[in-house]
Amino acid sequence: MIYLDTSVALAELFAEDRKAPEALWLEPLISSRLLEYELWIRVNARSAARTHGDGVREILARVSLVELVPSVLARALEPFPVPVRTLDALHLATAHYLAATRQQVTVATFDDQMRRGALALGLTAAF
Repeated sequence: MIYLDTSVALAELFAEDRKAPEALWLEPLISSRLLEYELWIRVNARSAARTHGDGVREILARVSLVELVPSVLARALEPFPVPVRTLDALHLATAHYLAATRQQVTVATFDDQMRRGALALGLTAAF
């Protein structure tokens, strides 16, 4: 399964120069509930809800969202093998939680710090 980081979803949503391969969107996608908040906050910050709201809803419809349950939050409080930012820690804790349940997790991210964190946790990075 592909853990979808917000950087990839935002790149798709705002048609940035970097884009995930089309095949990624055909895979089973999963992410933290944070994805929903991060997408809407960025869209609202750009005053783009009218033009990009449907796109947000389409992306979210493709992704299974994992709630920030106590075990995920507890993992985020533990040290990471490399420095990570707060929201990255929550995303990585979610991906780590999924991997701990014997799920094959590949993290799709355009963020170098997030990629380093995923690899340091023993996860695979998509690109």
